[in-house]
Amino acid sequence: MPNQSRSIRAMSILEAVARADRPMRAADLMSACNLPKATVHRICGLLSERGYLRHQIGARGYVPGQKLIDFANLVQASPTHNALRHAVLESVAQQVGETCNIAIPDGTEMVYWDRVETKWPLRHQLKIGARVPLHCTANGKLYLSTLTAKQRKRLLNNIELEKCTPNTVTDRDELERGLAEIAAAGVSADNEEFIEGMIAVAVPIRDAVGRFVAGLAIHAPVVRLSLEEALGHVDILRAAARELGSEVVESNTMARPRHESAEA
Repeated sequence: MPNQSRSIRAMSILEAVARADRPMRAADLMSACNLPKATVHRICGLLSERGYLRHQIGARGYVPGQKLIDFANLVQASPTHNALRHAVLESVAQQVGETCNIAIPDGTEMVYWDRVETKWPLRHQLKIGARVPLHCTANGKLYLSTLTAKQRKRLLNNIELEKCTPNTVTDRDELERGLAEIAAAGVSADNEEFIEGMIAVAVPIRDAVGRFVAGLAIHAPVVRLSLEEALGHVDILRAAARELGSEVVESNTMARPRHESAEA
């Protein structure tokens, strides 16, 4: 039926854009979806108007819009979809005794994808779907450290390095030095840089070919857990990250982060 056919075409375009690791131009979508040029332009225009697609800043092509991202988040957060991932987080939280979370990059921020709260009454609550900066959070800096120098420069040029606490690094050269250390160690830390009195440690979750897909972190009030003590739990985090990486391979349940296009 015509209506069904149009719906399937729209879904095929959304799937192609969601799977791509770069902005998708009309020509790319014509090839990937086997659709004529006029159809691609018409459907992309409609999806963009509704917020499911958007044009990538500084590049010619489409990337997922906020409505598509929000829809994916709702699916991923549903109890029927995240049982294994949530069980891994619960195990980490129980072993460490502190809040554990997964965050994925979205544009110039990190988005909390899933989390398990500590049982302690004193805790910093950041809900699923909450957005946090890249430059001063453990997961955010971890993601930045995985980008190429060109990708990172383009991304940081679109970010205001806000001074969130006295410990926040706002000097770009100093930030770059710190990111190089994170890249070498494969571990990122937030030493009260985002919220005063809170520390965090993060490790990467990678797919089968080693690409960063998300960050796995623990965070806690510094009065209860020092940064040095948190770093002592890195082996637990890495073991959980490997298990979560296997889940990505088997079920493709976490979105692959989208880097800035290398093309202007």
